[in-house]
Amino acid sequence: MSIDIEWSRGELARFLELTELYRPPDPPGVAIISSSMSNRGEQADIVASAHVVEQILDRVIPNWRADVPSDRNKRVNRWCQHREAAQRADVALQRDAEIRERLGDDAPQLSAATLHPWVWSGARALWQSGHYREAVTAAARKVNAETQNKVGRRDASETALFQSVFSKDTPKPGQPRLRLMDDDGSDTFRSLQRGAAAFAEGCFAGIRNPNSHEDGLPELPEPQALEQLAALSVLARWVDIAKLAT
Repeated sequence: MSIDIEWSRGELARFLELTELYRPPDPPGVAIISSSMSNRGEQADIVASAHVVEQILDRVIPNWRADVPSDRNKRVNRWCQHREAAQRADVALQRDAEIRERLGDDAPQLSAATLHPWVWSGARALWQSGHYREAVTAAARKVNAETQNKVGRRDASETALFQSVFSKDTPKPGQPRLRLMDDDGSDTFRSLQRGAAAFAEGCFAGIRNPNSHEDGLPELPEPQALEQLAALSVLARWVDIAKLAT
């Protein structure tokens, strides 16, 4: 589902209005020297608005908590980081398509939030804190766990699990199968099952295992990590839509 730009910009505008900064006048006869500033809105209203705005920010600029400075503004007002992030997000929503067109890159863009829910729910918390390699590992674990849940197995995991569930063999007691199409004995059926098993092995051998077992690896660049999440999303989608054969 694509983001509702008009609604999102409206929520950002309301938050910016509530958190507008001003310096309260000093009491009569008293001079207060302070860098702190107050917000126009009531704190209860700001907190309620922030709950929605944070989710918009997570979609529009997922790394806003790390990319938008926070420490330098704490003495001014607790909402400064949110305000700057909201201003950036509003510009992104309003002008992203224009910027990509003007800069000569109007290619489709992939958002992690549009990947299969198993993948993004597993990766989200670590992804938003900039731990991309750990986020990919967590997503792989989530796909494995959801597959175990679907077939009702705990005795196999990862490569062994997927080789079993996508096997072309008929189901056996304790070894159900996942079918991407009805078993009509065709080459297409055999190709789909073989391809799914091989793809799953590649995901765990080439993505999950190196990310979780190798010490001292540098952090994954965000675009590369997103590609790996996309691969896991393909696998998750296949598992999710496959028919359970027992």
